Amino acid sequence: MILKGKVVLVTGAGRGVGRAIALEAAKAGAAVAVNDLGVGIGGDGADAGPAQEVVKEIEAMGGRAIALTKSVASWNDAHEMVAETVDRLGGLDGLVNNAGNLRDVIFHKMTEDDFDAVINVHLKGSFNMARAAANVFKEQASGAMVHMTSTSGLVGNFGQANYSAAKLGIVALSKSIALDMARFNVRSNCIAPFAWTRMIDSIPITNVEQAQRVEKLKKLVPEKVAPAVIALLSDGAADVNAQILGVRNNEIYLFSQNRPIKTAHTAEGWTPETVIDRVFPQFKQDFYPMVRSPEYFSWDPV
Repeated sequence: MILKGKVVLVTGAGRGVGRAIALEAAKAGAAVAVNDLGVGIGGDGADAGPAQEVVKEIEAMGGRAIALTKSVASWNDAHEMVAETVDRLGGLDGLVNNAGNLRDVIFHKMTEDDFDAVINVHLKGSFNMARAAANVFKEQASGAMVHMTSTSGLVGNFGQANYSAAKLGIVALSKSIALDMARFNVRSNCIAPFAWTRMIDSIPITNVEQAQRVEKLKKLVPEKVAPAVIALLSDGAADVNAQILGVRNNEIYLFSQNRPIKTAHTAEGWTPETVIDRVFPQFKQDFYPMVRSPEYFSWDPV
């Protein structure tokens, strides 16, 4: 059991991908802190039931687990959840930032509340939890974090400016954590999961193309994502840091990261006119096409 003796905190673990990760962590030998508010897709309501149910499942298999029903969007709640995990389970070795919500709407109709609600849970929530865990990890000189990004941010998608911004922000956050905390033997990586969950199920189907994509997505069960997360939390990933992986059924991807791919220079210095006349034409063949994630990942899941 590759996580034997370790303690892992998983946010948004009452359902879907988070639940699958929490159960897989327990099977791998970890004690698990199961965080879930039990809210609706948009962040409304609250129900302690989902987190408690996962705790019962872990205990039924002989594992140790606790339920945490506070909000990742709150700085104080995040620190309290980490402190409770350490107090009740005896420590903290791994953090999985999985909690999320959706407020999908086309950009010119998106409200400030639509934007803030998603940023606060995904990006601010990941920061809050990682920052709270960092205190523990620094003191013990070890720890691993896994954050959930998305191809909506890495590639792009319609009607998800809030979600895409949050998910790409998480990539930068993870990289910064990795750079800042490496000296303390702390690792930070991202996973872009492909899985059919209630968040995906909440997106309305408006055309035949979407319906066909949905049928493909239904084959992508959350349980397929969990093994890669557990691997990243384990000592077997000691040399894996600041990376972005994608998990799509039986495929695992290593995503590229932003680097210059072409350069242009001039001895005289640039003017707006010379940039238009010389740089844009030179770069044009290497411009990235404006595609959405579903268009890029067009092949059937393997």
